[in-house]
Amino acid sequence: MNIKVEDVKFDERGLVPAIVQDARTRQVLMVAYMNAESLSRTLETQETWFWSRSRSSIWHKGETSGNTQRVIEAHLDCDNDTILLMVEPEGPACHTGKTSCFDREIEENALPDSNLGEVLDSLYAIVESRKQQRPAGSYTTYLFDQGLDKILKKLGEESSETIIAAKNEDRSALVKETSDLLYHLIVLLVERGVTLQEVCNELTVRRFKRGGE
Repeated sequence: MNIKVEDVKFDERGLVPAIVQDARTRQVLMVAYMNAESLSRTLETQETWFWSRSRSSIWHKGETSGNTQRVIEAHLDCDNDTILLMVEPEGPACHTGKTSCFDREIEENALPDSNLGEVLDSLYAIVESRKQQRPAGSYTTYLFDQGLDKILKKLGEESSETIIAAKNEDRSALVKETSDLLYHLIVLLVERGVTLQEVCNELTVRRFKRGGE
């Protein structure tokens, strides 16, 4: 093995996290904790032993399930406070029967429930604060610093790009260009001091005047 117990920096509880990885597939199987004794047993037996924080005792991986892990390599990170174990597993690593404890993916597109009005109100408030505070490095600050002509130029460009996207079959491109257009339109409204409520009021009046069209 590549590490020694005396080289490890255990935390105030006498523990160190251990990442267990399949030596063949490189899949991360689990993360557990070790104390000095369980690490010693792991290095001696070449099978994984851990410290159970809930039971306050050492446990041998697979002692009841038979799903042991033969240690191929053991590495210590650059700060000496995390261990990486490369193993050959006999059976699944997770108590649920899954190969890995990390079997659930985080949904990249999971977004909080909201409606367009709330999003636009939030965006308007952010743009308004950018105009007042002018934080360095902000694109919105850049637009306000450049003035009305620059804002109008960008709005025209985004309008053209939205039209072009609408002529094509890529729905995602149209969504993105429409979002850019709405953002630059809000920048213009903030620059001219027009609120979203004023726009909402006008649309409401038109709706009732024209029979809801």
